[in-house]
Amino acid sequence: MMLKDPFVNEKFEPDLMWFIGVFNIYDQEETFGVELEKYDPNKKSDREVLIKKHSLKLDYLSHRHKFVLVKYLAHTLSDKNFDFDSVFEIGEDEASSWPRGEWYELENSRVFFEEVYSFAQDVWKNELYKASLEDQSDW
Repeated sequence: MMLKDPFVNEKFEPDLMWFIGVFNIYDQEETFGVELEKYDPNKKSDREVLIKKHSLKLDYLSHRHKFVLVKYLAHTLSDKNFDFDSVFEIGEDEASSWPRGEWYELENSRVFFEEVYSFAQDVWKNELYKASLEDQSDW
């Protein structure tokens, strides 16, 4: 058995983009973009709102997906050399854009993901616990 991606019939691959892809406002600049422009991702209080209201609102993911994502995030955070800035980079040929300039040059992108991890422990507590009780080899 294999944990499947919720959108395509392929193996689920954990990636940090699951947490920040929700902030891509390409083609939504006048709607979602305007809402997100109110927040500065470099301000701790704004990050908390952004993360809890958007990053962790992955209702289309099962408890198993969330468990795998948090485990992957923990592993990535344990790598002191991981380049978290690269996750926020958008290539010129990509149809993507962030809400405002601060997103392109975060003061500390690692802190953003540390806070995602911390808030996920609380927001997804029950789902993570449920998944931890299961035999992951059955996924």
